[in-house]
Amino acid sequence: MNKPPEMPIIPESQSLVEYPSDFPLKIFGSQHPDFAQSVLEVVTKHAPDFVAASMEMRASKTAKYISLTCTIRATSRAQLDALYRELCDHPLVKMVL
Repeated sequence: MNKPPEMPIIPESQSLVEYPSDFPLKIFGSQHPDFAQSVLEVVTKHAPDFVAASMEMRASKTAKYISLTCTIRATSRAQLDALYRELCDHPLVKMVL
C-alpha cells in the first residue's frame, strides 16, 4: 500500500491551531471487530483525558467501512503529530483527517 508523501514541517509558531484546543480527528478503516478498540488505545495513549464514550462511530452505506470521530483536547503540535503518525501507521486505519 502506498503511503502519502510526507507533509512539510510547519513551525508551531506558524500553526493555525492554538493550544490547548478541542481538535476533532476523523479516522477511517475497514469493518473489523477490533477497529474501534485499537483506535481508542492509540488515541488515549496520546490524549489520556479522552473520554471513550464521546467517540462517534458511523458505518458506510455498504457497512464495509467505519469512520470514528474522536475530539481530543490537543495540548501541542508535537502531540498531534505523534498521534497522526501512529494512527496512519496502524494496519487497521485507512485514512486520518
